[in-house]
Amino acid sequence: RRLVAGDRLHLYHDPRILDREPPTAWLVADEGDWSVWCKPPGMFSQGSRWGDHWSIARFAEQRLQRSAFLVHRLDRAASGLILVAHGRKTAAALSRLFRERRVEKRYQVVVHGRFPGQPRRFDSPLDGRPALTHARLLERDDEAGRSLLEVEIGTGRKHQIRRHLAAAGFPVVGDRLHGGGEEEDLRLQCVWLAFPDPARSRWREYQLPAEERLGL
Repeated sequence: RRLVAGDRLHLYHDPRILDREPPTAWLVADEGDWSVWCKPPGMFSQGSRWGDHWSIARFAEQRLQRSAFLVHRLDRAASGLILVAHGRKTAAALSRLFRERRVEKRYQVVVHGRFPGQPRRFDSPLDGRPALTHARLLERDDEAGRSLLEVEIGTGRKHQIRRHLAAAGFPVVGDRLHGGGEEEDLRLQCVWLAFPDPARSRWREYQLPAEERLGL
């Protein structure tokens, strides 16, 4: 809304933040109405009250010289595919797909422990709400005591993958909050994203190439 006499503004300025160079994302696909990026660890999905200097939305806006609207999130410490809309109408349509759970996502995750060969289902509630996570083993290093998993989620609770796996005894490597250690970046990456095109009645799929995916 427009400012009127008597309105109070709060301005936040921290030169230490502005002087830092944000991590660099790379463009996976530019579809005009939206773009798909690979977000690196350490980059915010969206800004905070301190600004949006380190956010993927701001990064996409500057690189493509178009308005940018975030329609979903990845944890700051996580990496992988993230979708950015370039118009309010497109942002509303894509956000609706996420709310209706019509967007499919797959993650690759490196965990501590020897994950079993059979797929596992985790459905313990989180924060008093239903939560569903499916995980299957892709590769295991018994000597190092680590496993590479493919994970899909049926709900979108905060830190859902990290919390479900940690509770089962398989904390994600680099997860400082849930017992995965502090010596590495978080080894959790969104590698596949698919959804119905809201304007063209076709199915869209995006994935990271094998050489860009996490490994053991």
